Amino acid sequence: MKRTFSVAPMLDWTDRHYRYFARLISRQALLYTEMVTTGAIIHGKGDYLGFNEEEHPVALQLGGSNPADLAHCAKLAEQRGYDEVNLNVGCPSDRVQNGRFGACLMAEPQLVADCVKAMQDVVSIPVTVKTRIGIDEQDSYEFLTRFIDTVASAGCDIFTIHARKAWLQGLSPKENREIPELIYDRAYQVKRDFAHLNISVNGGITTLEQCEAHLQHLDGVMVGREAYQNPYMMAEVDQRLYGDDRPVLSRAEVVEQMIPYLERHISNGGRANHVTRHMLGLFNGMPGARQWRRYLAQNAHLPGMGAELLADALASMPEAAREA
Repeated sequence: MKRTFSVAPMLDWTDRHYRYFARLISRQALLYTEMVTTGAIIHGKGDYLGFNEEEHPVALQLGGSNPADLAHCAKLAEQRGYDEVNLNVGCPSDRVQNGRFGACLMAEPQLVADCVKAMQDVVSIPVTVKTRIGIDEQDSYEFLTRFIDTVASAGCDIFTIHARKAWLQGLSPKENREIPELIYDRAYQVKRDFAHLNISVNGGITTLEQCEAHLQHLDGVMVGREAYQNPYMMAEVDQRLYGDDRPVLSRAEVVEQMIPYLERHISNGGRANHVTRHMLGLFNGMPGARQWRRYLAQNAHLPGMGAELLADALASMPEAAREA
């Protein structure tokens, strides 16, 4: 499974509806779930592991710090058909810190190593780690490499590095995605010093040109908000980053292929806006983009709204946008 390009796990955004939609735009990108806590999986009443078969390759991101619980959830993930299990060591929110997982785990590399080993002992799919470059005042390169070396010694050979440190106190999760300085060279240096590891970088990446530049130094790139807010930026991922010569779907073709999916979702008791909220940015930068967003936003939540919503919204778009 190539990790050349992946879409970051994003709470409230990268649910199964978004992932199905993203898969129509890129056949090759590795897709991640939202972070799911071990407590939700083990004690929750809902199905937190459901996904569409069309989503492969798809990875489950877990939040937790109890090795036994993580091992149990990793085993469930493999049984359900996930291609990878990823441990979150990057989220800085207070709620996550109170649960003793996320970015605060960078201060406990041996515990992370124990968690990784516990998961690897019970599954055959890859167990990977997504981390920051540091936390609070512990932001030296030595701190990062000590963490990487300890976790890698437990058998983890795949890391995604968000190239910002996390401030655990004083900044909100949103601010932690924007304020700490991006230091891509730290990820580059990790790859030089740990050449045997698979290293991807995350943070602030918005174009395929930037992806191509990072791939001169690293094994992979992970794109977050841009892949959600401007999803068609992924349209040429397969061709430019994977050498896939299959034709790119137009925006209109993507919409047309989403109609049967939306029909199935509604027939199973879902509402149109569960799906269409992820499609608002499809026409960003095109004539009629605002009209597309407004039409979906104003109509998708209405009771009884069916899949014809997408066909009607597409028909209202300028011809130039439909053909692009």
